[in-house]
Amino acid sequence: MAQSQSNVAYQVMWNRLISVVEEQAQALVRTAFSTSVREAGDLSAGVYDTHGRMLAQAITGTPGHVNAMADAVAHFIRRIGRQNIFEGDVYLTNDPWEGTGHLHDITMVTPSFHNGVLVGFFACTAHIVDIGGRGFGADAASVYEEGLYIPIMKFAERGDVDDTLVRIVRGNVREPDQLIGDMYALATCNEIGHRRLIEMMEEFGLDDLDGIAAFILDNSRRATLERIAALPRSSAEGEMTVDGFATPITLKVKLTIEEDRIISDFTGTSGVDKKGINCPLVYAKAYACYALKCAIAPEIPNNAASLAPFEIEAPENTIVNAVHPAPVALRHIVGHFVPDTVYDALDKILPGVVPAEGAGCLCNFQVSLRPRTDAPAPAGAVRSEVLTFNSGGSGARPEHDGLNATAFPSGVMTMPIEATEHAGPVIIWRKELRPDSGGAGKQRGGLGQYMEVGAREGHEFDFQAMFDRVDHPARGRRGGKAGACTTIAQDDGSKMYGKGKQFVPHGHKVMLALPGGAGYGDPVERSVDLIKRDLLRGYITAAAAKRDYGLSDADIADVDAKARKGDAG
Repeated sequence: MAQSQSNVAYQVMWNRLISVVEEQAQALVRTAFSTSVREAGDLSAGVYDTHGRMLAQAITGTPGHVNAMADAVAHFIRRIGRQNIFEGDVYLTNDPWEGTGHLHDITMVTPSFHNGVLVGFFACTAHIVDIGGRGFGADAASVYEEGLYIPIMKFAERGDVDDTLVRIVRGNVREPDQLIGDMYALATCNEIGHRRLIEMMEEFGLDDLDGIAAFILDNSRRATLERIAALPRSSAEGEMTVDGFATPITLKVKLTIEEDRIISDFTGTSGVDKKGINCPLVYAKAYACYALKCAIAPEIPNNAASLAPFEIEAPENTIVNAVHPAPVALRHIVGHFVPDTVYDALDKILPGVVPAEGAGCLCNFQVSLRPRTDAPAPAGAVRSEVLTFNSGGSGARPEHDGLNATAFPSGVMTMPIEATEHAGPVIIWRKELRPDSGGAGKQRGGLGQYMEVGAREGHEFDFQAMFDRVDHPARGRRGGKAGACTTIAQDDGSKMYGKGKQFVPHGHKVMLALPGGAGYGDPVERSVDLIKRDLLRGYITAAAAKRDYGLSDADIADVDAKARKGDAG
């Protein structure tokens, strides 16, 4: 009976830890300066034991950040040295290979002491709008060009912030107030987590976290291994090709399911690119693990033990295992395609489980605004950096349509127009769903969106494009059709590229059509009622309803009649 009560208490503590790190993440959302954190949720937060093993992660955040950060705390312990870890310390880095994959992520780690004894660590990560160098984009030829590098070091020692570090950072970035504000927000959210942890430990009479750590890790490992053991012992290969920077890149994986592990081997994947779309292994691993957990053990909480059975292998100098000094600023583009590559293999082993391909990578862009140079600029014209996160459609699922303008696998939210325009003199003239962009199928792919981007009077800007799916649309699964491609051009028809910094003169706009997710299953099997609903809601046009689904003229006329009555279904 005592053992049963102990397990119940530990389960309560486990749930409490998850709520602690969620409060930690929400504190970061509320205090961050960057819109990418406040509005898009591009962050992560977690608690770790004294060995640097992740015990719990916040619900709010991205798998790329949190799963990569799962490996990071051990690097901090090794670099700082246990003999140099003091109460009141705060550590940070943006090392792409020991953090979360590129210089634009600041990872902050804080040791947690209880009654003078180290009991664990809190860690958090946030994407920051600028880190100097060329700015956020794919144009660099090495990591040295991509911005200021901060090795693992102390942001504060025994409560005293390193003012020299702060001055160095301020002197090397375009948005110093915003970045320093974010650094303090990261440190503060860890402090919030620490306070709540100590409250929990005092409430339950804990001197350390050893008991609850063992309970969490043992149960998570056992539950994950049980799920893997129930799968067929099999192996399959997956492959996909995406745009790349100047030439297409191919991702390949061999997925092998064994009794106690799943191996994802990326041998055969394209080599390192000359430009900054390369992906460190830590980030590719984060998304490969996430894809498998979603498909096989979605309800088992994320921690060191539940991630351990998913083993990732990739030869060095492939684009999913780029080593220093490869440029890696846009590592998310390749990293976000890793799940669809894994699912191409997993679908051959477990049919009817994984979705069709979606837009994949986020459809981000950064606008670097300045006073116009072709004529005198008004007195109020300013320089500003505005980063906005946007999404294409997700792929259709075996039993459900894909989600419109929703990012999978990152889960990063699309940023509201109001927040984007508040950040600087940018204007979003249009932002609406893109009809017919979701691939046809028994289940329809999610829609992409249209956007038109310009600047306030008196400004010109550089547009840093970070798109894919221009030449390689999302592929359907099980008979589903492809989603629509990305298109990008200026409003005068001038061609623009899917990646790279491009000048936009005063008075001009960038016209975007973001990609749709692919369909799942044969379109002829789609319910007529669902087709008519999509037509009524404007998700598909009458032409597409006839072409892709064979909807009759009589049914289309029926939908038109309902539309005139204002019945959207």
